[in-house]
Amino acid sequence: MRNLYVSDLDGTLMQPDARLSEFAVSSINRLVESGTLFTVATARTPATVSSILENVEMRLPAIVMTGAALWTPRENVYSDVKYMEPATVRRLLDIYSAKDCPSYIYTLVNGMIDIYHVGEMSELAIRFMEERKNSSYKRFHLSEADTRKILDDPENVILLYSMQPTAKTRSVYDLCVGEGVDARMQFYHDIYGEEIGILEAFSPVATKAAAVRNLARRCGAERVIAFGDNINDIPMLKAADIAVAMGNAIPEVKEMADVVIGPNTDDSVVKFILEMESR
Repeated sequence: MRNLYVSDLDGTLMQPDARLSEFAVSSINRLVESGTLFTVATARTPATVSSILENVEMRLPAIVMTGAALWTPRENVYSDVKYMEPATVRRLLDIYSAKDCPSYIYTLVNGMIDIYHVGEMSELAIRFMEERKNSSYKRFHLSEADTRKILDDPENVILLYSMQPTAKTRSVYDLCVGEGVDARMQFYHDIYGEEIGILEAFSPVATKAAAVRNLARRCGAERVIAFGDNINDIPMLKAADIAVAMGNAIPEVKEMADVVIGPNTDDSVVKFILEMESR
């Protein structure tokens, strides 16, 4: 049976230091060379995915920005991009403004991610930008004229991204969901700790699950085997024929998975694929 293996990156395929081990890279390359269908699905943008996968032989597009696009590393080409409706962006920004919830706005035009910011920039938002601004894959635009331009004409928007105190982002998330805004909203905690809430808004059709199904059709896979560890992996795992949870996954992921393997620190994804392909 022709398998398509799709792995999350953080907490799944990668080591805790945000890299792939030499064993993982060499093993994946041998698998791909032998014809194994393999790709990754991540919330990251190509700005960081490019360096993580630098030495990996990627013959399939990567699923990036939680399913908002497919990205082919070799050619730096985006496909199957899921843009948000301008009217939805305007409605969300009105809600964010009323709740004093600043946000980054990500657009994608001609293979370049352009990032704008609305509202007052916190120290955390500034640090977020400083860590990401020197990239050939994305550009930050923070002038008043740039901000006004994107507010007046919110075309080609793929993501709204906010980092605010948990109580604020949670209340905005609840309001957007309660009012039935036509967007896929995500609220979660990340590396900044429980006191900071991350709020994301995508097109309602921008999901890892939809991207995986589309990619499986494109490459002629008969079965999808997906790996994940966190809450945003659950839709992808549900869409897979075999859902594999990491040993370090959160309880909700382990409970719905078909298989629970070892932790990411032990290259458990690669070892599982090697075992499956040796049968």
